[in-house]
Order: sequence, then structure tokens, then C-alpha cells
Amino acid sequence: MSVSAVAPKALPVRWDRARIEQLLGNLLENSLRYTDAPGRIAVTLERQGQRIFIDIADSAPGVPAADLRRLFEPLNRAELARSRHQGGSGLGLAIRKAIVRSHGGRIEAACSSLGGLRLRIELPATEPS
Repeated sequence: MSVSAVAPKALPVRWDRARIEQLLGNLLENSLRYTDAPGRIAVTLERQGQRIFIDIADSAPGVPAADLRRLFEPLNRAELARSRHQGGSGLGLAIRKAIVRSHGGRIEAACSSLGGLRLRIELPATEPS
């Protein structure tokens, strides 16, 4: 499996560190769970003006386009997750969305250029005072 990350040297921000670590850890764990070897996971972080974008893309079997809109709804699990018997409550992505929103951001899902799922997180780049 190949995991790559691209990020600027420093991005001073005022976020709840524990919640953002939880968010990113859980999203990476999801990618690792569904990506079979010799799969790929790519993480990129970039600043555009007053916004920070974090993309997590993988080569796991993708989520059907019809399920992308409902992916963040509580108790909703994509057909792929059900068929792979990965377990889970169906609350994980809904909780991640709540964490992102509590920071004034948004999260969306799309098909990845790697062939799987791409999750894009957009957060304000509020610098510490």
C-alpha cells in the first residue's frame, strides 16, 4: 500500500486540536479499512486565501454516485460498506461532518482520481491571536 501526504511547512490555525486529530485519524482509518493492497491513499493540505482544504483520496472500490449525497447522513452506510462486512454503526461520517461544521467548515464526498472516494474538508484559516 502507498500512502502519500503533501502539506505546506506551517499553517498556524485556531482549531480544536483534539477534534481535528480525531477527524483526520478516523477519515484515514476509513481509507485504510477499504483500500486493499496494493492500493493508494493520498492526503493533500493547501491554503487558498482564508480557507484551508484537506483532501483524502483513495483507490478503494468507490461509493456509488447515488450514495455520495447521503454519505454523511446518520445511520446511512454505502452499499459497499454493507457488502464488505466492515462493521460500524453508520454514524462515523455524520460525526465527522459535525466536527467540521463546528469549526465553521464543510466536508463533501466525490469520486477520486485514484478510483475510489475523495473526501474534501474546507476549514477557515483563522490564525491564532
